[in-house]
Amino acid sequence: MKDQELYQEMILDHYRNPRNCCSMENPTHCAEGDNPLCGDHLEVFVKVDGKIIQEINFQGSGCAVSQASASMMTENLKGKTIEEALKVFDKVHVMLTGYHPDEESEDKALGKLEALSGVAQFPMRIKCASLAWHTLKSALKEEEEPATTE
Repeated sequence: MKDQELYQEMILDHYRNPRNCCSMENPTHCAEGDNPLCGDHLEVFVKVDGKIIQEINFQGSGCAVSQASASMMTENLKGKTIEEALKVFDKVHVMLTGYHPDEESEDKALGKLEALSGVAQFPMRIKCASLAWHTLKSALKEEEEPATTE
């Protein structure tokens, strides 16, 4: 099985069997995000104890890429610090868009999140894949306005 086929299967598995897809009582951080072009809508809930992400959930509706990306994000970030989560956000952003303001970024390995790298070949899907991540960043930075990919 080629890497691209494996990645596609991983995305479909997360879409069909989303992990951590539910609301959360008393989150310490939460935010909503919209992708007006596609109609994707997400809410991200985070419970932080100290600086460690103890729980991270999402709920919403949208295309397979947006839902799979949110599911993969929640699996990856549980147990990480807020600072580590924001670094993963930066790496995913670079992987999806090819742009990073700090070209001297160190470690670029993303593990299973690299399954989303194929999305970069489809510009219309980049915003779908990045919605969960922008919503997470908005939640962690306690921004008042909903996150948007526009």
